[in-house]
Amino acid sequence: MHWPVDPARLARLLPPKVEPDVRDGNAWVAFVAFVMVGTRATGPPWWPVLAPIPELNLRTYVRVGGVPAIWFLSLDAASPVFAAIGRALYGLRYRVATMSADEAAGWTRFRSVGPGGSFSADYAPTGSVAQPAPGSLEHFLVERYRLFAERRGRLVTAEVAHEPWPLQQAAAEIELQGMAPPGVDLGGEPLLHFSRAVTAVISVPSPAATVVADESARFDRRGARRLGSRGLVRPGGRARVPADAA
Repeated sequence: MHWPVDPARLARLLPPKVEPDVRDGNAWVAFVAFVMVGTRATGPPWWPVLAPIPELNLRTYVRVGGVPAIWFLSLDAASPVFAAIGRALYGLRYRVATMSADEAAGWTRFRSVGPGGSFSADYAPTGSVAQPAPGSLEHFLVERYRLFAERRGRLVTAEVAHEPWPLQQAAAEIELQGMAPPGVDLGGEPLLHFSRAVTAVISVPSPAATVVADESARFDRRGARRLGSRGLVRPGGRARVPADAA
């Protein structure tokens, strides 16, 4: 669920060197509701796989040194273990919430109640599956393969690899949305999309400064990284986090 917002108001919520990524004069803020399935760290096959984890992300789109990425304003998850790892390793703003995601008659009923507020919506796909066309607004919003975060006062970054999002137009009934960032108006009808599933791999974090210097020189000719058979491998290690997103 995407809303256009005032870039100046959004910029007040971001740390120095992190700027809103603007398209046609608008920044964008999104709620992404999903369930992670089969989540595990890279390692021997007997390492544990976590139970399904509902999660609700409030995210926006930024640039750091010209490099486009995702910035998470908040992340609510049903797993205390996963939330603790996300906070400690990535510096992400995870909170533990009571959450559920139930499907019936083609609709998903998603509920979240936690310290950051409550969210309640029913949603369903209404159109055929298609990948966002390069240059489109949908491509600008969803085809992002890097995140930035602030950990102990310093910017870090991680890469995310997955197949291009298989998007569908969607309908939604938003019953409760009490989690908007301070000073940012999420009024009006949001832009709605649904995706049945992707399999994702996320790297371990790296200091942002060294990565930005390298990426800003290579990004335009490299394009987005894709999910390879061995996952995403970079200096400093790797992590594999399969996720079925609904």
